[in-house]
Amino acid sequence: MEAREEEAIRSSPGWRGGCVCSDIGRREVEGGAQPGRQRKETPTRSARIVHHRALQRQSTLSALSSTTMAAVFGSRVSCPTMEKTRVSVNALQSRRLHCVSNFNFAKEHQKLQFSPVLCKSSKSPRICMGVAVSTEALSNDTLFMDYKASCAFMFPGQGAQAVGMGKDAAQVPAAFEMFNKASEILGYDILDVCVNGPKEKLDLTVISQPAIYVASMAAVEAFRADSKGQAIIDSVDVTCGLSLGEYTALAFAGVFSFEDGLKLVKLRGEAMQAAADSTQGAMASVIGLDSEKVQALCDAANEGLNEDEKVQIANYLCTGNYVVSGGIKGVQAVEAKAKSFKARMVVRLAVAGAFHTRLMGSAVPKLEVALAATTFKVPRIPVISNVDAKPHSDPSVLKGILSQQVTSPVQWETTLKTILGKGLQNGYELGPGKVIAGLVKRIHKSASIENISV
Repeated sequence: MEAREEEAIRSSPGWRGGCVCSDIGRREVEGGAQPGRQRKETPTRSARIVHHRALQRQSTLSALSSTTMAAVFGSRVSCPTMEKTRVSVNALQSRRLHCVSNFNFAKEHQKLQFSPVLCKSSKSPRICMGVAVSTEALSNDTLFMDYKASCAFMFPGQGAQAVGMGKDAAQVPAAFEMFNKASEILGYDILDVCVNGPKEKLDLTVISQPAIYVASMAAVEAFRADSKGQAIIDSVDVTCGLSLGEYTALAFAGVFSFEDGLKLVKLRGEAMQAAADSTQGAMASVIGLDSEKVQALCDAANEGLNEDEKVQIANYLCTGNYVVSGGIKGVQAVEAKAKSFKARMVVRLAVAGAFHTRLMGSAVPKLEVALAATTFKVPRIPVISNVDAKPHSDPSVLKGILSQQVTSPVQWETTLKTILGKGLQNGYELGPGKVIAGLVKRIHKSASIENISV
């Protein structure tokens, strides 16, 4: 073997002197720049693997699933069982040692590094792959790129609240306990407000957002208590939520605890209420037009208005139902011009401000601080984002998405069309009201959607 090649291997991150080799497979290379002798390769099905202790713990390739390894080596991996993972010889990109590539892979919050290692356990040197494991967090936001959507849980947003929701919570111990925990965190009896109102209090942003979050999570517990509920919960392979409901979906997917989610929702409601109080905003549903015509209506309404008075599409709900949001003058202009664009009707919404627009900008810094201080985990199932209608798996990206969500339009129509297009068989709306079920039916009349509430 040429000296420079051996030196390159010894200096690589994967080199560990005195490593114990595991004969999962091997690829031997007889080297040496000897006159009249050519390099000869002994082909075998798998590359030899070197296992060694690195940083805080020892790990072997057998700890990796076939899905995990496929993410690194694609179809070049043979993984017959979870107990024995074999890396194909094709994973080695060159017979010359200094050309063998390093590989990195993130499994949850672990970093695995695959590096070329020189093994001299016989007369002929062999190319092996070293495996190093650390707890260093890596950015990996592509775990759910090819997600399936056969059974979905969907969670409602602000506006779904109604006096009387949660009235059956006492019949489900786990749901009732959830309301009790929430009352301790919020500092008031949230179940009493949900059941008895008054409506004016329940409709306040600072009250309605945590109330809907708790009622929706309690609905999950009520469903779990049903004889068939747990089996259905276990079969859910995608989840999403409308605006506020995205927090509920993230909690259901295990990104953060129920308690941490409630604290975030509480702060979000307070920050959005403060932003609404400091601006003059409104929202209205435009019925009967497609999104392009609604955008044209907004453009016409914005003529002659300053930036804080202009409107934009804030919620893309479904074809023929889009919510515009912005300054009061802009919303009034939309109402006045809607008939000339042949809109069927415009309905002013009973909300405190111009949600999902730049007028909510003052709420973002407070939310960012709270998000940064909260522990996020990788979701156990895909959670579809309101901002771009895509699933994200990197906790840092999820935090950024939630901070953007406050001032960004909700891409709910694209979300529903995407999961329905992936062959969704069963959908469940968990929480108060039937807004989501109605939107699903507007997009696909024969879609299966069931409401679960307490």
